[in-house]
Amino acid sequence: MNILRILDKLSNDKFFTGEATRLQTLSSIADFGKKAAVASVPLGLAGLMSTTAKAETTSTSATMFKSPLTDALQLALTLEYLEDDYYAQGLAKAGLIPAADRVVFQTISKHETAHVAFLKTALTSLGETPGAKPNFDFTAGGSFAPMDDYQTFMILAQAFEDTGVRAYKGQAGNVMSNKDVLTAALQIHSVEARHASQVRRMRAQKGWIELANGGNMPSATNPVYAGEGVTVQAGFNTATAFGAEAGSAAYDEVLSGSDAAAIAGLFIKP
Repeated sequence: MNILRILDKLSNDKFFTGEATRLQTLSSIADFGKKAAVASVPLGLAGLMSTTAKAETTSTSATMFKSPLTDALQLALTLEYLEDDYYAQGLAKAGLIPAADRVVFQTISKHETAHVAFLKTALTSLGETPGAKPNFDFTAGGSFAPMDDYQTFMILAQAFEDTGVRAYKGQAGNVMSNKDVLTAALQIHSVEARHASQVRRMRAQKGWIELANGGNMPSATNPVYAGEGVTVQAGFNTATAFGAEAGSAAYDEVLSGSDAAAIAGLFIKP
């Protein structure tokens, strides 16, 4: 069975091509988030990152598999499970997402569901049993409440999307042995990047990651953006030519599989 054909049937990117302008206009009119004090949201991600025991325990299902290719796909599946469940819970919570923004998150949610379906099918076609969906706790043990506060919901949505983008990039070398999987992974990577950019713009931010903290993100989310301040690419210091901010923003950095699994593990019940 052709993996790319499966992906084509499952994924619909119309929102990010034909409809994005209208939706961005609606978001601009609503101007939602411009007056929100997002920097003061009490996220606990940085502190939780130091709790390595929990991360190691809960990320086991995403790391102990048979080959670099299937390891990468299982990690991607865990991250997609997380995003899929997050948006499903958010959309199901009455009054959380404003009416003007619901269509955006409904479309993103459909994409994540399609990604989960594709990854499970790809693993099965490779003779690997897809990992079971974990039980998620998006409060991370009570550290914050994204289902009760829309600003927190969007901040975590951005952090999750940025984690996925960097993780897919970090696993590219592990999926190069299978051309179809590599092509599909790159397609998913680009869609995840557009998700992140869309959410960031809905927060009245620039559409790309800025320096090391993602652009007006609370410092508690820094683990998601660790290494993003790099300005040297292939021996060329982009900061010298364009300044540190532009040089850093011009390139996204990879996130290792272990770091991505640790971040996801913070939101998985033991």
